[in-house]
Amino acid sequence: MALLRQVDQEFADETNIGVRRLILTQFRNHARFELENIGKISVLFGPNGAGKTNILEAISLLNSGRGIRSAEIGELSRMGEDGGAFAVSALLGDGIDERKIGLGLDINAPSPRKIARLNGKDVSAKALSDSLRIIWLTPQMDRIFASPQSERRKFLDRLVLSFYPEVQGAFSDYEKLIRERQKVLENANPDNIWLNAIEEQISSHAIAIANARVEAIGALQTEINNRIQSPFPKAQLLLDGFAENAILEGVDLKKLEIEIAKNFKDYRTRDQAVGRSLFGTHKTSFAARHLGNNMMAEKCSTGEQKALIIGLIIAQAKLVSQGLQSGVEGYFNRPNPVILLDEAFAHLDDERRQALSGELANLRAQSWLTGTDKELFSSLKNKANFYAISPNCAQITNHNLEQ
Repeated sequence: MALLRQVDQEFADETNIGVRRLILTQFRNHARFELENIGKISVLFGPNGAGKTNILEAISLLNSGRGIRSAEIGELSRMGEDGGAFAVSALLGDGIDERKIGLGLDINAPSPRKIARLNGKDVSAKALSDSLRIIWLTPQMDRIFASPQSERRKFLDRLVLSFYPEVQGAFSDYEKLIRERQKVLENANPDNIWLNAIEEQISSHAIAIANARVEAIGALQTEINNRIQSPFPKAQLLLDGFAENAILEGVDLKKLEIEIAKNFKDYRTRDQAVGRSLFGTHKTSFAARHLGNNMMAEKCSTGEQKALIIGLIIAQAKLVSQGLQSGVEGYFNRPNPVILLDEAFAHLDDERRQALSGELANLRAQSWLTGTDKELFSSLKNKANFYAISPNCAQITNHNLEQ
């Protein structure tokens, strides 16, 4: 077992938020990893391959979904003769209350399956979102607005679910019904009555998804517009989809639901020919414009794109920490945001590092950062706890003792 010791003792107020204790067992390259008395900001630094990102991935799994790598559950257990089924457990705090949360691989299931527990009781993975709201930024996301629309939508919908986790069911059911509809269309003589029923259900879920997207992006845009000028440029967020545009225009939702079902019916022949659904909320496009130079984000430099996405992540974290919800009561009084920033400081200049450090210190959120060099995080001195990570956590170094 490796019990990490914090290097720098001082950190900002609000210490009883986020993950207070973290234990990994047989996870990725970590046979056993334990971190206690975790503060508001934690910096994990060390060489490439030490397992820093693996720690962030484990935290990201304390939520619904597949985490920052979108990995299959069967890929997470430590390999080798001394490996075994993985487990991740944590003690959470929201300022007053504390909860014990855990997840792992169900070794008794016929196929790999994630199991989750809250305060010793089995819960659905979706229920974890009521205990933590995970927000992350990885190097692969730096150029998200230059990525294909499918990747942009995934990013968009993670934003949406951080505000409205109760819409997860609508997303899941929508995807299942789209696949079911396509299977029916593959028959030589599709059952039109069955298709009508499927398309009516799809339309209902499409309304829920589109409405959540419009509300979330509207709230984010307001937060961005109200932000004072900073090294992180403001973005104009752009949604373009049949349902989203209609909602923005104020179309009656019941009429819109009927119209969406009609469009699915009209697309049957084309969808049957191409083997996929050409209409729906899964075709909505998401983009951003740099408000400083009026350029579309995908046309901006790599540095500007990264600055834009960091500004968006900060706005997201601020809104989540304020408790933007749709009235569904969770386990905690307010959402409990945890921000995971993998190598976020690596390609920022000093001004932007200082600005990001200030933003993280002022947020009602817990932040985790990774990097190879501790000096990258000098702007977080006396604001964060620093942990030196060695390969496989076989050696944990108190960095202050080396100075």
